[in-house]
Amino acid sequence: MLPGWLCQVCRNRARWHHLPSRFFSWSPRQISRWNKPESTESSPPENPRVLITGGLGQLGVGLAQLLRKQYGTDNVILSDVKKPPAEVFNSGPFVYADVLDYKNLRELIVNNRITWLVHYSALLSAVGEANVALARQINITGLHNVLDLALENCLRLFIPSTIGAFGPSSPRDPAPDLCVQRPRTIYGVSKVHAELMGEYLHHKHGLDFRCLRYPGIISADTQPGGGTTDYAVQIFHDALRTGHFDCYLRADTRLPMMHIGDCHRATLEFLQASECQLSLRTYNIAAVSFTPEEVAQEIRTHLPHLRVTYTPDLVRQTIADSWPMRFDDSNARRDWGWKPVFGLPELVTDMLGTIREQRAREDLPAREGLPVS
Repeated sequence: MLPGWLCQVCRNRARWHHLPSRFFSWSPRQISRWNKPESTESSPPENPRVLITGGLGQLGVGLAQLLRKQYGTDNVILSDVKKPPAEVFNSGPFVYADVLDYKNLRELIVNNRITWLVHYSALLSAVGEANVALARQINITGLHNVLDLALENCLRLFIPSTIGAFGPSSPRDPAPDLCVQRPRTIYGVSKVHAELMGEYLHHKHGLDFRCLRYPGIISADTQPGGGTTDYAVQIFHDALRTGHFDCYLRADTRLPMMHIGDCHRATLEFLQASECQLSLRTYNIAAVSFTPEEVAQEIRTHLPHLRVTYTPDLVRQTIADSWPMRFDDSNARRDWGWKPVFGLPELVTDMLGTIREQRAREDLPAREGLPVS
């Protein structure tokens, strides 16, 4: 007897046959030096072949490392439109992929027998507001390319959503999985669009669409990328570099946050969950919720002389005030066993330790609780 998910695929192949497909040039392009000649030995059937778009952003490289440990280096391909650092290029397969170039994406998926697609390409909240036309192209047109290709090629498709998918009329403390959303940024609007299109294609055509609403993600390995929650990354760098941080949000602005280790683990566990475990296609996931003043106080347990000033930025403060203060992730905990590891003390300890190590490798000084001069 076929597994349930495979039966669903077979039942929907007839429907997919009638979907419009786009013109494609069948060129024999080879993706990179990681491509190997065909072998008589095939990969174990349980190992997915994964393509990650937008792979050089905050999340792609770390998720690729986790997936490669689980499924093998050659089975996980990172992609982006930027040149990768040497350590990323040398760590495993990397290719150029523009989500606006449908033919290029299709070629990569077909030539590399992709079975899982992780779509991280997007312009974030504050950056998107500064360039709405570009955000509309990348976040919506690029999304439709990915949805079409996932449907045509029977892929498991993961697209992250965000705290920004909620708006001022949404419940804020906590925000449940299902509620009024009505975001007021192009980033949030595009993510609600992704949620609804993915769910529509799942129910209409059987697409294996999966989506997690991420809170603010905190990582020491990437520089802040224009998100409203990025203050919670920058504060650690400034605390160790100068001992002073100027925050663009009010001291009492509470938002849900998550350590990147929890984020990657949640994504992997969700991708691995069987279809029968999922009562929803889009879930909230939560870990901690804090204000700028609360994270500053926790940092002061390690660096007592940290000085924080507050100069609220109108655009980012308005965005933050429209977002939830906490997520209700009870459905994720019940359905597929989600549980975070990092609380605020663990998060702060890890971030300071990791950034200290980075600065030591670069022969840069790090403050150790000294007063600001």
